[in-house]
Amino acid sequence: MTLHPAVAAVRLGVRRVLAALPPEDDRVVLVACSGGADSLALLSACVFEARSTGDRVVGVTVDHGLQEGSRDQARHTVSQMSALGADETYAVTVTVSGEGQGPEAAARQARYAVLDQVAERVGAAAVLLGHTLDDQAETVLLGLTRGSGGRSVAGMRREFDRYRRPLLDVRRAQTEAACVAEGITFWSDPHNADPRFLRSRVRRDVLPVLEQQLGPGVAETLARTADSLRVDMEALDEIAEEWLARPDALLATGLGGLPAAVRRRVLRAAAVRAGAIDAELFHAHVLATEELVTAWRGQKWIDLPGHLRALRRDGEVVFEPAPR
Repeated sequence: MTLHPAVAAVRLGVRRVLAALPPEDDRVVLVACSGGADSLALLSACVFEARSTGDRVVGVTVDHGLQEGSRDQARHTVSQMSALGADETYAVTVTVSGEGQGPEAAARQARYAVLDQVAERVGAAAVLLGHTLDDQAETVLLGLTRGSGGRSVAGMRREFDRYRRPLLDVRRAQTEAACVAEGITFWSDPHNADPRFLRSRVRRDVLPVLEQQLGPGVAETLARTADSLRVDMEALDEIAEEWLARPDALLATGLGGLPAAVRRRVLRAAAVRAGAIDAELFHAHVLATEELVTAWRGQKWIDLPGHLRALRRDGEVVFEPAPR
């Protein structure tokens, strides 16, 4: 029996990621699973590939409690993960607080906190996320519309810390086709079609229009652009991290002599370390903070997401909590 091309594409993405992990005895791989087509196809492929690698596969689903029936959906996802062959499963309910940030950012923060906790508990060598090429294309478009600079246009990283995204070369339609081919029923999150959310409008309206007007392949082109920019972004980030390690890193005299691309990265990284919300720290915030160095005229402070302020004091850029 011929293997369905969509199933093969998903398995190939997983195989490449697992092959790149450092070998170890009793290696554990954690798969984040929402019950949608992307994550169920990912889990199924991981279980299949683990037969060759000897990895132990653990599935985890996070119930954000933001939709009616979410608890039942989480239970169903756990059952599916077990039926697909996961060695162990977790379902974790979180309380999403939107204080100081939007609901999507708050849910993301809560989700990653859970994934980190479970990964530590089971000793996971990697956490696999089911983001697809379509998700990457949407992220690039959102970065362009927000004017967030090269960092946002570079899209999602293929890997960071213990996290890996094996499906960034796989289309969403392929994950759905893979599930159908394997007889896996999947959940369609209503939020993905809710026009209240910007990403949903990009998914439902913007990308299809671009494909229609500019021809097929727009999503692939956007994803390739992200990969190309990512290499440059990471090189500049390394230079910025080296500078930020200096005890005098935020003195205006030193910052003023840096190339703008490095200076902005230094300021952004310093803001995030001080408590700024990474996902909501836009290019405009960084440019305003940079003016404390390049266009100093006695500004009082710059408000940053996360109840944080950037200000200049005694010739140095400092970050401190804003009054509640």
